[in-house]
Amino acid sequence: MDRTFYIETHGCQMNEHDSEKISGLLSHHGMTAVDSVEEADLYILNTCSVREKAAQKVYSRLGELKSRKLEDPEFVIGVVGCVAQQESEQMVKKAPFVDLVVGTHLYHCIPDLIEEIRSRQEQSPELNPASRRVVTRFLEDKTPVEVERVARTSSFRANVTIMEGCNKHCAFCIVPHTRGKERNRPARRILDEVARAADRGYVELQLLGQTVNSYKDPEQRGYKFAELLADVAQIQGIQRIRFTSPHPRHFDDDVIAVIAENRNICNQVHLPLQSGADPILKRMRRQHDREWYLELLDKFRGASRSIALSTDMIVGFPGETEADFEDTLSLVRIARFEQMFSFKYSVRPFTEASEWEDDVSEADKTRRLMILQRLQREIQLEIHNERYLGREFEILVEGTARDGINRFGRTTTNKVVNFPGKEQPGSFIDIRIDRIGPNSLSGQRVVDVDLADAV
Repeated sequence: MDRTFYIETHGCQMNEHDSEKISGLLSHHGMTAVDSVEEADLYILNTCSVREKAAQKVYSRLGELKSRKLEDPEFVIGVVGCVAQQESEQMVKKAPFVDLVVGTHLYHCIPDLIEEIRSRQEQSPELNPASRRVVTRFLEDKTPVEVERVARTSSFRANVTIMEGCNKHCAFCIVPHTRGKERNRPARRILDEVARAADRGYVELQLLGQTVNSYKDPEQRGYKFAELLADVAQIQGIQRIRFTSPHPRHFDDDVIAVIAENRNICNQVHLPLQSGADPILKRMRRQHDREWYLELLDKFRGASRSIALSTDMIVGFPGETEADFEDTLSLVRIARFEQMFSFKYSVRPFTEASEWEDDVSEADKTRRLMILQRLQREIQLEIHNERYLGREFEILVEGTARDGINRFGRTTTNKVVNFPGKEQPGSFIDIRIDRIGPNSLSGQRVVDVDLADAV
């Protein structure tokens, strides 16, 4: 190909890893990654449809590139990921200057499709760009596509897909529509990829899947997420293991025990709740009620090792009353999550809830969200004061802090810690926490603190 490409990624870790796979495929076919769209012959926008107005934001971004396309007809614009899957034919109509629209599951076809576009350009340069467009549809594979060459963007963290898709049908969620049904990779392939990452010096591993802990090995009956997690933990060289995004229903005693027993599995677990009210949980089709969730919390609290818990929450879901919202607040007070990602409900296309009346006013959604976030900030400050201030933690350095001067890294409990120093990403350092905020912590290297105390 001998061309340059730039990939812009929106969305979650799964999208980021898809971009790593696409980049690896394009590089293997002779293309070179560049640092900006201005330098690129090929621009790929990898999209996410989970957040509000995702499609509008994609079209807005594409509109910014339209003039470049008009000036340089050989500049290729591609859209991949969930919004590409969601919009499909509509994208062709709304953005006719786009050359390539590729739904989920099909990124492995991108190099061949680019070649096809280039061939049409060379053979018939007089053709209207719309005549050269390649559009691919949704492909329902039984197993995820294996990609051998992955251009990992991190020097210390390796993302590894273990499954794709989701068999849940939460009323608010578009993921089953854009990502399809669950498809699991064979454990032998996963473990081989993890071993290769360890051999190449990666110290942190992140297992990825839309419902990651629902994993079942398609080749070994009875081999589930707990078994996979335990086997990954035995691979030498990987010092930290994380996984995302789990569903509460797929946490059992075996998974909790594996996390508690293996110190290289990070003691932080995400437990998406969404609401603390039974009527809303039922409408959301979350497959659990308030009492069951509280029992799961107790199991994690009773583990032989302290495990930090985080969650997701939606306020203003259709039908949510003030009493329902109060139930959410009361559960948050009981749970005392170390972190929360909270949002106002907004309609997503192709979901069950999109057919319901969005009957909670925008003002009430905003008010409830502010109350919830204020409560969570108070809880996080209390936790940071009780469990972190004055204590020492091993930090995995990730890079330069937002101030452009200090460094930042994370504890095994996923707390962001800022500190002075020049350590390189991927290194480990002991930090004593001396300042706390609701969302991050600050500290000094333990050796520096000890030297200061000795003076």
